[in-house]
Amino acid sequence: MIKESFENKGENDKVDFKTMIMLAIATSIDALAVGITFSFYKVNILISTILIGIITFVLSNIGVLIGFKFGDKFQSKAEILGGIILILIGLKILLEDLGVISLFNFN
Repeated sequence: MIKESFENKGENDKVDFKTMIMLAIATSIDALAVGITFSFYKVNILISTILIGIITFVLSNIGVLIGFKFGDKFQSKAEILGGIILILIGLKILLEDLGVISLFNFN
């Protein structure tokens, strides 16, 4: 993301069919993982699904509205910030798995 923020000045990226298929597969795998997790916990699937759907719909629409309003002005800065956040999340997960840091350990 950080690299692309410097390359795509003023261009609108189009998502091709191959990319859409890959995103659909990734989303399906994510949904499968959530479904399996829900089966281990005794949760009401119907209520959980409705809540997840409503929250996703509302937040997605808010994101689209903000994107339309501020997208052209802050596109490269937002891509840089998003890339930094993804790197930090990955670093945090790596350091936790290696045992270097331990967050929220209530033992």
